[in-house]
Amino acid sequence: MLHKTNGIVLRTVKYGDTSLIVSVFTELFGLQSYIVNGVRSSKPKAARGNLLQPGNILELVVYHQEIKNLQRISEFKLGFIFNSLHFNIVKNTVALYMIELLQKTLKQPEQHLELYYFAENALKVLDTAEMPIAANLPLFFTLKVGEYLGFKLNGRFSEYTPYLDLQEGHYIDLPPHHIHHLDPAASELTDAISQCTDAAQLGKIAMNKERRRKLLYAYLEFFRLHLPDFVEMQSPPILHDILDA
Repeated sequence: MLHKTNGIVLRTVKYGDTSLIVSVFTELFGLQSYIVNGVRSSKPKAARGNLLQPGNILELVVYHQEIKNLQRISEFKLGFIFNSLHFNIVKNTVALYMIELLQKTLKQPEQHLELYYFAENALKVLDTAEMPIAANLPLFFTLKVGEYLGFKLNGRFSEYTPYLDLQEGHYIDLPPHHIHHLDPAASELTDAISQCTDAAQLGKIAMNKERRRKLLYAYLEFFRLHLPDFVEMQSPPILHDILDA
């Protein structure tokens, strides 16, 4: 049976001489793997394979059978045309971080509508964002992905609760008896980031490159504490090098 769905390309792997296996975070079915035949060739008509690069948002017509691990795509086209994301080195690196985080956290082929809509919108925001917004977007994106996956930070930063306990996931009055917590300055920034409701607010949160780096690694530690199979990511060092430039 054929279904129409949007999807975000997460990964492509060469298969045979002319085909690709594409990992897609779909609106209707969550994480899915598709085999796409005849898209790798020097012939112009096969240039459609370029549409399948990670980060692209596609409109898909797909065959879907619950019992299959590898599905097939009947039709695909761009669902959104990026103006700068694939050409601006900072934005492209931020996008690759976002895509890798989705790869590392989405494990089962189940629908995640809220997370899908959030991720799709975040990529669109990144495409038009000014640099201060793009620089802070990985932090915001990481916190929100965790929230949609079920480990939301509870409470708010205040003079009475100035420490964020990453192990328990809430703000507390005194430092806990373990290392997995943020100091008051980092806790206050985290609260400000998590409370943002639009991109413009992200751009107003000022921090230096070292603080941004430490916060991101702290948030990834938060993921490791709450997702036992969460493995080390490859993109953060590259992201920090690009943002530091």
